Order: sequence, then C-alpha cells, then structure tokens
Amino acid sequence: MNQMTTIINTPPAEKSDSPMGWIIGLVILIVLGYLGYVYGLPAIQSIQQKGVQINVPSNLNVNVNQTK
Repeated sequence: MNQMTTIINTPPAEKSDSPMGWIIGLVILIVLGYLGYVYGLPAIQSIQQKGVQINVPSNLNVNVNQTK
C-alpha cells in the first residue's frame, strides 16, 4: 500500500493597514479613564479620610418659652 503524506499549508496572517484597532483601543481607554475619574477618585478619597467629620456649632440656644 502506498500512503500519501498530507501537507497542510497554513496561510500567513494578513496584515491590516487600517487604524480601526487603534481607534477602538483609544475609545476603550478613554471610557475606562472616565469611569476611573468619576467612580475611582471619590472612592480613594473616602478611604483616605480618617473617620467621620461632624461639625457642632459653638453655642446652642436652649431657651424654651413656656406659657403660664
């Protein structure tokens, strides 16, 4: 019996000259940067604060007018 060898020619990857990949990557990078600015920075700032700040006025008016 004669056996034939099978030769598989895989074509090389096509090189694309269109900048579509760069544009999509740039859009994704801009969106991630915006989300990091809107949600990430306030979260980081709230972590850095050392507790809750409560403002209490220096004088309180506790006079109660009672009717006789």
